[in-house]
Amino acid sequence: MNPVIVVGSFNVDHVWRCAELPAVGATIAGQYATGPGGKGFNQAVAAARAGARTVFVCALGDDPGGALARALAAAEGIDLRAEASGQPTGTAGIYVDARGRNCIVIGAGANGTLGTGHVAADPALLARARVLLAQLESPVETIEAALALAREAGVATLLNPAPANASSSIGLLRLADVLTPNETEFAALLARHVGERVDPESVAALGGGELHALCRKLLPHGSVVVTLGSIGVFVSHPDAQLRGDAQSYYRIGAESVAASDTTGAGDAFNGALAASLAAAPEEAFAVHVRFANRYAAVSTERPGAALSMPLLAEVRARFPG
Repeated sequence: MNPVIVVGSFNVDHVWRCAELPAVGATIAGQYATGPGGKGFNQAVAAARAGARTVFVCALGDDPGGALARALAAAEGIDLRAEASGQPTGTAGIYVDARGRNCIVIGAGANGTLGTGHVAADPALLARARVLLAQLESPVETIEAALALAREAGVATLLNPAPANASSSIGLLRLADVLTPNETEFAALLARHVGERVDPESVAALGGGELHALCRKLLPHGSVVVTLGSIGVFVSHPDAQLRGDAQSYYRIGAESVAASDTTGAGDAFNGALAASLAAAPEEAFAVHVRFANRYAAVSTERPGAALSMPLLAEVRARFPG
């Protein structure tokens, strides 16, 4: 069985660490490193390291970046379903400052050519799955089709609507059983699909009832998990589907860690949430969110994206309760 399918992007990350994030017209010094990334691959590694048998569906170029993806997937025990693309493998330029904040520039490359071939052509793939997780660094029509196929097969669907400036439709959002935006993505979705203007920096400070009402407007029939960085997580369910929780909305505070690089924290959260849901679907949703929150917290204590994802044993040792 492959409980988790991740559909999404692979990038070769080029990372600069600097005292401050670059300003317009500035030339600054920094330390350079390179490694694997892409929201899809980051989340697939997180799901696999969090204990799930994982399939990763992506598109790769015939180049060193594609070879890197294949080698790393094999090393992680990930079942890689990669479409061959005439475009180069995706890339990302990442800048991380001394406080762990980051800004990122993406070169989509092969990620922009991903189709639904692997998902649509192999019914057994979905028949063996419990959760399908997707993001928006791939063509939106491909993600929408993959979510629809999963929904038809009775597979739970998670959509991480990232990055915030990616195109989306209300139809796409409604294919998600669980939607997992951060504050910036949440504000962007509200503006685009609900007509509500909210300052991203004010989202965490909103009252629970007000934030819940906004979540219900955005996704009336699904659960919304708004990740709030160092504040924690806000969860909102429809009243008719509490997913084993005692209440329709609540917050879970952030764990206390020595964060040094938040680059892959959202991806860590999503991959771990998918793995936890797949492993124990009968558990209350709050149990899964708390695990994902802890998993993401540990990931921020080490540099990098995909390779910063902790092993399940590390998270359990750090948070034994």
